[in-house]
Amino acid sequence: MYQYYKGLIIREGTSGVPAEQVKKLFEEAGWVRNVPNWQMEKFSLIFQNSAWAFTVWSGEEMVGMVRVISDKIMAGNIMDLVVQKQWQGKGVGRKLVSLCVAKLPHGDWFAHTSADNYDFYKQCGFEVKDLNEHGTCAYYGYIQAKNAGDRL
Repeated sequence: MYQYYKGLIIREGTSGVPAEQVKKLFEEAGWVRNVPNWQMEKFSLIFQNSAWAFTVWSGEEMVGMVRVISDKIMAGNIMDLVVQKQWQGKGVGRKLVSLCVAKLPHGDWFAHTSADNYDFYKQCGFEVKDLNEHGTCAYYGYIQAKNAGDRL
């Protein structure tokens, strides 16, 4: 799947994601540094072992990504949601979360993240269940379905 969003291209898929592009995003986010060459393959393997993934592209440069660990029936965990600083605040992260939730709209979604991101996930419809420095944000699809009248 390809779709256009504010001049960017969003691709869905768990194969063929370039390890160097993932590493670059992780470095900018401060998640990794000084990665030895022999560990580069892990940046592609994380996608191959994910249920769903979306990458965001500006030309040949990956400017955002998210991957999901899920049973594809009842629950999904948002992993590694990251957007380049210059694209933050422009709706790209929210778009990625909405694409994830659409995969399992009546399922339970979780995002383990730092306290700095709680407000972002609240804007995406998640609840903050743990107010520690690192907690879990949860989106209960079955509650959303019940509130919308789609489920008794």
